[in-house]
Amino acid sequence: MALLTKAVKGTQDMLPGETGKQRFLENTLFEIAASFGFKEIRTPVFEHTELFQRGVGETTDVVQKEMYTFDDKGGRSITLRPEGTAGAVRSFLEHGLFNEALPQKLCYILNCYRYEKPQAGRWREFQQFGVEMFGSAAPSADAEVISAANEIFGFLGVENLELRLNSIGCPECRKNYHAALKEYFEGYRDRLCGTCLERLDKNPMRILDCKSPVCKEIAAGAPVILDYLCDDCKNHFEGVQKYLTAMGIEFKIDPQIVRGLDYYTRTVFEFVSTAIGSQGTVCGGGRYDGLVEELGGPKTPALGFGMGTGRLKMVMQAQGLELPEDSKCDIYIAPMDGDASYKAMALASDLRSSGIHAETDVVGRSLKAQMKYADKIGAKYTMVIGSDELAENKAKVKNMASGVSTELSFENFEDNFLRLTINEAASGLGDDSDLNISLTDLFGNIN
Repeated sequence: MALLTKAVKGTQDMLPGETGKQRFLENTLFEIAASFGFKEIRTPVFEHTELFQRGVGETTDVVQKEMYTFDDKGGRSITLRPEGTAGAVRSFLEHGLFNEALPQKLCYILNCYRYEKPQAGRWREFQQFGVEMFGSAAPSADAEVISAANEIFGFLGVENLELRLNSIGCPECRKNYHAALKEYFEGYRDRLCGTCLERLDKNPMRILDCKSPVCKEIAAGAPVILDYLCDDCKNHFEGVQKYLTAMGIEFKIDPQIVRGLDYYTRTVFEFVSTAIGSQGTVCGGGRYDGLVEELGGPKTPALGFGMGTGRLKMVMQAQGLELPEDSKCDIYIAPMDGDASYKAMALASDLRSSGIHAETDVVGRSLKAQMKYADKIGAKYTMVIGSDELAENKAKVKNMASGVSTELSFENFEDNFLRLTINEAASGLGDDSDLNISLTDLFGNIN
């Protein structure tokens, strides 16, 4: 068979075996974020290009090299979002959320798009979980956002992550720091890569984030931003560290962290793993106190983080951590003939109304083929219906793990089946946690 086309390079399909795991992960992320007061926001997949040029920063690799930008039929420049913060800020302003009680805490899961070389842990279409907090300049807010990420990793059992922390100060701090950096890097002008030569005049801090081995070696001896912090930024950074220490969150000060986007101010941080090679940053974020104002809003302190779910799953896989798969079929009802198929379909419909995952034949398979299919889909119980079962209005339900069969009446069948599963769980023949419904749901369905 010759395929007409394949998935675009740098993108990937998520097949049924993975979607259940992904759904569990997404639900976990939202639930933990909700425990900190973050509420979900959804923004469009594309925005006006100007939003990212002004928000992300024209000196960044994202804007200069990686954005998917095109003109729409009206001649407007449109860009597929490369990250989530700029769109969240635009929405925060457009809908007047700054007039609501502050801080406003938002979270999201969205697909992002960057044109870069695909490699392990890096795709052209990738999913990002993020949180954004608007309206607090206090160091306790920084610590809380970092704590939210730390809580996620702890809940999922992810180990050997290092929290790296830095402060890149405010615009006033950076004026003197930029001058010092420019003076330092001018001495290595003949060794810097072409991209960093451009950065030298526009934004020398970007050189610290260069991945070129030569530039990284040069940058290792560059002046350190922490030596140029003003008193306010220094006190803020010390406050963040005190709050993290109070919560028992370990961290390492890393003056080389500047993050890849221009909107950051003061606190920047990364959670880094060595389990997935060079693309080890699983979560990164920090403050962006000037971004709301830059995009036309009132002066509003803000901060947040972005976490790639693909990289997170890679780290978990490297550590042998498995996410739960989709729930398996609770009961497969196998009809032996055409008349029985009507009853099988009716019973399956009733069971689904009670929250039970029930399946029956829709292909016209033989009984033997149906049993093979039930085994393949991992059905926990099976039931065969033929002419005798129809005449007697009852049939035997078989527990596929124990081999025990129990005869149940078709009258109020869903209640009878629920009682059976509860009784078998209590006796050790079954496990109520395997059911697709909770015990509360069970008792609520049984009169």
